[in-house]
Amino acid sequence: MSMLLRNGCAGRILKSGAVRSMSTSWWKHVEPAPKDPILGVTEAFLADPSPDKVNVGVGAYRDDNGKPVVLECVREAERRIAGNLNMEYLPMGGSIKMVEETLKLAYGENSDLIKEKQIAAVQALSGTGACRLFADFQKRFSPDSQIYIPVPTWANHHNIWRDADVPQNTFHYYHPESRGLDFASMMEDIKNAPNGSFFLLHACAHNPTGVDPTEEQWREISHQFKVKGHFAFFDMAYQGFASGDPERDAKSIRIFLEDGHLIGCAQSYAKNMGLYGQRVGCLSVVCEDEKQAVAVKSQLQQLARPMYSNPPVHGALVVSTVLGDPELKKLWLTEVKGMADRIIGMRSALRENLEKLGSPLSWEHITKQIGMFCYSGMTPEQVDRLTNEFHIYLTRNGRISMAGVTTGNVGFLANAIHEVTKSA
Repeated sequence: MSMLLRNGCAGRILKSGAVRSMSTSWWKHVEPAPKDPILGVTEAFLADPSPDKVNVGVGAYRDDNGKPVVLECVREAERRIAGNLNMEYLPMGGSIKMVEETLKLAYGENSDLIKEKQIAAVQALSGTGACRLFADFQKRFSPDSQIYIPVPTWANHHNIWRDADVPQNTFHYYHPESRGLDFASMMEDIKNAPNGSFFLLHACAHNPTGVDPTEEQWREISHQFKVKGHFAFFDMAYQGFASGDPERDAKSIRIFLEDGHLIGCAQSYAKNMGLYGQRVGCLSVVCEDEKQAVAVKSQLQQLARPMYSNPPVHGALVVSTVLGDPELKKLWLTEVKGMADRIIGMRSALRENLEKLGSPLSWEHITKQIGMFCYSGMTPEQVDRLTNEFHIYLTRNGRISMAGVTTGNVGFLANAIHEVTKSA
């Protein structure tokens, strides 16, 4: 018997001493997972042999040659880090220095909340990890609550709260006819939600639509949240990357703070510092006082412990080095503005090219929207034609990643869009 086990033989001993083979598989019932709609676009693009192919589905910044970018401030930070710092475990809550600098970006350099130690904050695995950590925190400490998510939103938001076992509801956000904000319906949904509901809000550069409320609309939203006692959880993946100004891009959060809200916030350095693969971000929760903040942070760390124990060190060192040095931070602000300005420029170029072609449609929304993505308004069938006839790759909801648009391909892209939409 022991020999059978040592040889890894799966079988049953019969009275005769023979072994009956057992064919049962542990994982026979497991079906292949559906392909991620965004990552599937990249796979199809890579498999296309056409020399003219264009990928405007990727959610990562590219320069005007279509190449990935490492910021100079990051290169300099890495030069300083290399060989000078150890790679020991970080605490469960991550790099204290990185978290301190990150809170200043979101809440303000001279924030009273920071001075009074009212913010519970931990380093997280980029924005996705921050959202997931908060979703688990919500489930544990507000188990009967649900989360209201905008329609549409980044697809992974639904996965995150689903896997945290938090029930989901939705609220109106995008208005397809105007390709702008459905503000009236949004406010109605906020009013009709049960008092004390949790809402997921995009702080700036809404993904996938690029449609943000105006400052005045944010003030109305904040007021209505106050009336209803709702909790606002902000996902801020694009601070600085949207307008080129981190202060301007944090305006929605600042308005809520001015009104006395106790908010939650997920931050990421994937887009605005180009640290996509380093998975560095932060989760923060504003509390009533320091004592409550200490308790909340301890529970966030407790949730992180069995999940990933402690966060990675390298990205945190890069961020704290860049933001903690006045010269490097100044360089970063220049570089992040440069990225934002290139995308804003490509928006103008795409719109101008479409209008020059005599398109019967209005393309004003291209320049009204902000951030990495343009919600074009194209149908799935039109997107299929772009791919099949012109080798242009994007998600079937018509979302164009403006980071993939360059001076070299914007004319080709505009012409293809014109061809598939001119009879619409």
